[in-house]
Amino acid sequence: MRKLLLILVLAVMCSSIARAGEMDAGAAYDKGNYAKALVLMNELAAKRSPFGQFFLGQMYRKGAGVTQDYKEAVQWYRMAADQGYVLAQYNLGAMYATGKGVMQDYKEANRWNRMAAEQGHASSQSKLGEAYLLGVLEIDPVRAHMWCNLAAINGEKRGTGCREIAAKKLTSSQIYKAQKMAQDCVKKKYKNCD
Repeated sequence: MRKLLLILVLAVMCSSIARAGEMDAGAAYDKGNYAKALVLMNELAAKRSPFGQFFLGQMYRKGAGVTQDYKEAVQWYRMAADQGYVLAQYNLGAMYATGKGVMQDYKEANRWNRMAAEQGHASSQSKLGEAYLLGVLEIDPVRAHMWCNLAAINGEKRGTGCREIAAKKLTSSQIYKAQKMAQDCVKKKYKNCD
């Protein structure tokens, strides 16, 4: 029993120390102290922190404190995205959609957007809806309406416009179907919604 308690105490302490490192690194980044942020983010990334990896991706994508390097940004985003870090998944999707640091690949962009959308990321849900609306995946205004509706519900302004455009292409029974799909998707916590 004492060993279990000791293990729990150590786990909480380690978690608190890791969070403190993230807070220090994030504060340095937010204040524009990129030299300090770079050192702290590299320390976090060396410990496989998706937070540190994501922010290194941000720094290289923006050229904040480092020479702008999209390929390097993609590498850092991928490390964090592979660990399920939603903002890294979204940004990796954007890099594939624009062809920055990688060959442009809409299917790969949508794969990463889907991963983030399934975690409830509203901007990714909107991107997925737009992809169905514009035919990047396939033309499917019902699915477009569903994903854009979810994005709008989750606070993404672009989701509202996308949903309205999709609705103009649908019959009232198709809109009902899309709304039902959105309700079911929320119940499933955004997993396997298509």
